[in-house]
Amino acid sequence: MEVVILGAGESGVGAAILAKQKGHDVFVSDKGIIKDYYQHELEKHGIPFESQQHTVNRILSAGLVIKSPGIPDHVALIKQLVSKGIPVISEIEFASRYTSGKIIGITGSNGKTTTTKLTYHLLKEAGIEVKMGGNVGKSFARCVAEGDSPYYVLELSSFQLDGIRDFRPDIALLLNISADHLDRYDYQMDKYVASKFRIAMNQQQQDKFLFYTEDEFIQSYMKQHSFNTNLLPLDNSEITPKGIQIQEHFFDLSQSRLIGNHNYRNALFAIKAALLWNADKEAIQRGINSFFPVEHRMEKIATIEGVDYINDSKATNVDAAYYALDAMQQTIVWIAGGQDKGNDYEVLKPLIKAKARVMICLGAENSKLIENFGKLVEEVREADTAEKAVALAETLALPGEAVLLSPACASFDLFDNYEQRGIFFKEAVLRRKK
Repeated sequence: MEVVILGAGESGVGAAILAKQKGHDVFVSDKGIIKDYYQHELEKHGIPFESQQHTVNRILSAGLVIKSPGIPDHVALIKQLVSKGIPVISEIEFASRYTSGKIIGITGSNGKTTTTKLTYHLLKEAGIEVKMGGNVGKSFARCVAEGDSPYYVLELSSFQLDGIRDFRPDIALLLNISADHLDRYDYQMDKYVASKFRIAMNQQQQDKFLFYTEDEFIQSYMKQHSFNTNLLPLDNSEITPKGIQIQEHFFDLSQSRLIGNHNYRNALFAIKAALLWNADKEAIQRGINSFFPVEHRMEKIATIEGVDYINDSKATNVDAAYYALDAMQQTIVWIAGGQDKGNDYEVLKPLIKAKARVMICLGAENSKLIENFGKLVEEVREADTAEKAVALAETLALPGEAVLLSPACASFDLFDNYEQRGIFFKEAVLRRKK
């Protein structure tokens, strides 16, 4: 069977390598420019590809198409494939067909990467043979191609879940749901919520579905739908100011590097998942103590002249920024802004009024941000580079305060992505520490 891969990023190239390994005729097509690294990989494996174009006739002759999660279902080529009855699936679905390993699948609007990496770290600390992949690190297909593992921990985006058919995690985690990527879902929140719940759609009675009961969107969906799996609801009752209390055992988080109630909740999910795979409790505590937070997510960079600098560039939506602001214990200089995604900032206003003394707008267009928050802080300044934002923060922050980059917006107006925004912020801060 000829397998056509649309998109030659980590997901597509991983799928291509696995498909070639399993004896399929493989062709990779990317309408954009394929990075040199991935071109070399395809050449090394003898996989034909095309860049900056789609040869439609060849693609339409495929027996199976695996598409990048970044390609929406509504584009003309995908519609053509579907109309011809050619299966179009995600790399996650494809890889799952070639593994006998057990899977923890993790999704949610916020906290996926932290929870995925923490779960993986706890399992490794417990001596469990496990691989991590999906939407973080290596693609799932690459993980399988490099040698099957008895256990996998996968971060799963809604885009990846949209392309599954039979994929079935043994343990599914749904952390939370808040408005995000609505342009992909016709600006209908119900469609986005349904996409997240696809993580559990193929589960069976022996499987486990962990979900956060205090999330309003999760609550509503659960009331309206039935599930053929073992439901394990989680709430805040097991979270204490210093850690996680699960029955008679206490997991101390007070000395960990995790900051904020939202990260304690991420830890609750990770610990529960690790326990389901029989990880030793003492090993879990060691893992908590040794875990380093994910880059660009409430990442403390430095303390300079009594001021903490915290990089939370991954906060590309209002909900993520809410968690960051709620976690702060001291007064802040808030660096915010970027590409607005139709944000409703109302939920942030009480936190900004209570915690922010200064707002520095880091965006190409800041009028909406200033309109919403300008009267709630003592001072508003604007910057069009991370360097300028940090320089302003340095002059405005007082000892004992924190400078928090938690933008509540996408980064694409001034930066390539949130990672670049966070890196530029960190570099600007560290230059001042020397």
